[in-house]
Amino acid sequence: MPLTLNIFDLKQDNIRILHYTWFAFFMTFVVWLGLGPMMPFIKEALDLTDQQAKVLLILNVAMTIPARIIVGMLVDKLGPRIMYTSILTLGGLISIAFAWADSYESLAILRFLSGFIGAGFVVGIRMIGEWFPAKQTGIAQGIYGGWGNFGSAGAALTLPFIAANIGDDNGWRIALTAASVAAILYGIFYYTRVSNTPKGSTYFKPKKTGAMEITSGSDLVLYILMNIPLFLALALLTWKLSPTNMGLIGDVTTYAIYAALAGLYLLQVWKIWHINGHVLKEPVPDLHRYKFKQVAILDFAYLVTFGTELAVVSMLAMFYVEWFDIPKVTAALLAGIYPFINLFARPGGGWISDKIGRKLTLGIVFAGITASFLVLGLVEQSWPVWMVVGITIVAGIFSKAGSGAVYAMVPLVQRRMTGQIAGMVGAFGNVGAVLFLTVNSLVDYDQFFLVIGIVSAFVFFVILFFLEEPKGQMAEIMPDGTVQMIEVK
Repeated sequence: MPLTLNIFDLKQDNIRILHYTWFAFFMTFVVWLGLGPMMPFIKEALDLTDQQAKVLLILNVAMTIPARIIVGMLVDKLGPRIMYTSILTLGGLISIAFAWADSYESLAILRFLSGFIGAGFVVGIRMIGEWFPAKQTGIAQGIYGGWGNFGSAGAALTLPFIAANIGDDNGWRIALTAASVAAILYGIFYYTRVSNTPKGSTYFKPKKTGAMEITSGSDLVLYILMNIPLFLALALLTWKLSPTNMGLIGDVTTYAIYAALAGLYLLQVWKIWHINGHVLKEPVPDLHRYKFKQVAILDFAYLVTFGTELAVVSMLAMFYVEWFDIPKVTAALLAGIYPFINLFARPGGGWISDKIGRKLTLGIVFAGITASFLVLGLVEQSWPVWMVVGITIVAGIFSKAGSGAVYAMVPLVQRRMTGQIAGMVGAFGNVGAVLFLTVNSLVDYDQFFLVIGIVSAFVFFVILFFLEEPKGQMAEIMPDGTVQMIEVK
């Protein structure tokens, strides 16, 4: 297989799979992240308060945290073909129900459930990993992620126009319904056109499911600790909805959710111990080891890169409307520029990673993320709109290239667990989104940007001092028990 990709050569099976799969991802994002550019229409039609609108934006990303973990496990076990079809069809149906909900409580519940469709991203990471070799994985994953992420821009460029042209209070409902029906139809089409692996290839599965396989005692402790932020993000959301803040749920419900989250965390710890406790007694052979710290660092890196993307794309239209008093459709168009750059920035991050190395690329993009968002932290309402849009574009280029660089490395950690690793890293992206959107609901927009810059600076130093460049070979266990060596550099 050539080391360069001709993305227009549809005679190659892997190129066709790449196009089918990025468009599946694209459709999930149209349905999922269409909420951001549609929020000005929903807010006006339903007479929502600012806080009610911001809570819907937070709810939109919350469910994706556990969903990406669960989907990561399921895709390793069941395969990406059936998983993508299931996510598109079920997610589309939930989105239709949201579009025709008639109370704020129903909107909140259904938008929380709609976050499930955001887990589709994880499925494609495993699919692309099966169809492309290690030396092409950066650019292939970058095209998949970048072009699929463009679904948020596609939603921003189309759904507001549908809603505006219909012109009444049901315009937004019809726009979201149309997008959801399209997703369902494509999910069925996808199932008829793809296979999990190239002909004759083996689909590797983890030996155990329910938790990731860890290969050392120190990694076991780190894995347990790295699950805490996932549950804290959901606790943060609960706090936001509690009587202390929004008052959308009562005290009893709030404490019940806290208790349930604590119980689920303890259950997860037990599951991790059940699957990995043996490493304390029986050391794993060096041949099969990997360093979980690599996964942990990628978790935090994606918390910044994709967490920033989700948060900014969700609030950007409202930011332009409220700070610069521009029309809603114009604001949606300007906000649509931000996800539009996914078309080249995320593939670019993956391509550069293939060329100059994963760690160096991540270091460069995080320096850019930190600097650009710290500058946005100084923004004032007197600044020219074009200047703010320009700085936002620069910040977006670095953050999206960073996402491409992160997932250029994910498939190289441990192949048979790619789905689970991608799921955990992806979930941290949503942890970042919940964190940043919660900050957005509590402070002014300039302070929101400043917080992103500070968090990015911290992760930048973690990458510089602790991340290791993937190198050498990776061992994979064949179904007959033999070992196959996979070159990762």
